[in-house]
Amino acid sequence: MSSVINRELVAAVRPSLMMTGLFAGLLGLAYPAAITAVAQAAFPWAANGSLITDHGQVIGSDLIGQAFTSARYFHGRPSAAGSNGYDASASAGSNLAPFSQTLHDRVAGAVKDFATSSPGSPVPPDLVTTSASGLDPHISPEAAFSQVNRVAAARSLAPEKVHELVETQVEQPLLGLLGEPRVNVLALNRALDEATSARAQGH
Repeated sequence: MSSVINRELVAAVRPSLMMTGLFAGLLGLAYPAAITAVAQAAFPWAANGSLITDHGQVIGSDLIGQAFTSARYFHGRPSAAGSNGYDASASAGSNLAPFSQTLHDRVAGAVKDFATSSPGSPVPPDLVTTSASGLDPHISPEAAFSQVNRVAAARSLAPEKVHELVETQVEQPLLGLLGEPRVNVLALNRALDEATSARAQGH
């Protein structure tokens, strides 16, 4: 009787084990490997993290913000990753409720800092609030334009020239429909450094 039960049990379990192994191999190994191969062949830059290099050195990613604090640079959105800055492994929103005192104090502090560095400019919401990921590399064109006077003064440049530079860095919505106009802060600051270097060399 015991041997009959064991055979019936094995017969009942075997299909489940075979299907588990089959789908683990297909969905856990074969499918990811195929998608990775296609991505590496068709979109290698994006598949490897959209890394930006300068003279062979990786200086950032097109997809992850950085903490620029100098008056000579445009600043991005605050990061919800806290002390980890824009660490991708700590990607998250703050999840603070609208009535949170912590949120109120943080935003109030950011508004005060902006008013000090850019007096007279309207406060762009995206410069005092974090994004859902906490890693957003973009700001709105309005947020970039609001920093023009500070950056121009710090670099002894004409505000009009810096304003024109920002305009060249505005990315339009995909197909004119998806998303909002935006400015990648790292790309803008790199263009700013290049423009300042060319000016210093008399070009």
